[in-house]
Amino acid sequence: MSQLWNARHYDTDMAFVSQFGESLIDLLHPAQGERIIDWGCGTGDLAAAIADKGAVVTGIDASPEMIETAHNKYPHIQFVHADGQFYSAVEPVDAIFSNAALHWMTNAESTAASIAALLRTNGRFVAEFGGDGNIASIVKSLPNAFQAAGVLDQLQLPWYFPSIGQYASLLERNQMRVDLALCFDRPTPLLAGEDGLAQWLSTFANGILSVLPEEKRQHIISFMEAELKPSLYENGQWVMDYRRIRVVAVKK
Repeated sequence: MSQLWNARHYDTDMAFVSQFGESLIDLLHPAQGERIIDWGCGTGDLAAAIADKGAVVTGIDASPEMIETAHNKYPHIQFVHADGQFYSAVEPVDAIFSNAALHWMTNAESTAASIAALLRTNGRFVAEFGGDGNIASIVKSLPNAFQAAGVLDQLQLPWYFPSIGQYASLLERNQMRVDLALCFDRPTPLLAGEDGLAQWLSTFANGILSVLPEEKRQHIISFMEAELKPSLYENGQWVMDYRRIRVVAVKK
């Protein structure tokens, strides 16, 4: 299953992703001349914010559409089309930053090993991503919707949502010392009113839905809207039940 991204819609409809990540840069403390990788950079907004602090930034992302958009927006920054589960480079870096990307990298062992291999000794790893219980309503509703549409055998969930204990242990196995690990709820309002959930699914679950004919996709979206409206829709907008892990670690 391949997640397909529409970079233009991502920037306009899902701008909250980068906005929430801005406070993560404060934990990173980028310094003048530091070499930093933005691991899963999307359309490059946070890579640019880090570069504004004087760091030398490389953004990597598995989506060619995201990388092309990032190049066009920030031509002074290096962006590389690469899968963060297996990325390697010649020179070690001072820090690796990642926002809202690691939960798409389901080969967590390989991802953590790649990150650790690229960090210099005492290099920093600062990240935020979906933790255990993230979008629990969506994860529970998708099988119900696929079953109602008669296509349950075609459902594949593309996300990795670990607990703090699981993720801290993973980093420790890869020679990193975990200095901070938080898991917290972040209810996130969506734009577009009534259409907010459908828009979210079209952006963040299109890899799940794209294997189906249009009629089945619409059936699933309508089913989920009806099932989830009592719990996720309030005051004229959808509010997603996000739950995030925020972590700071140091390479030993």
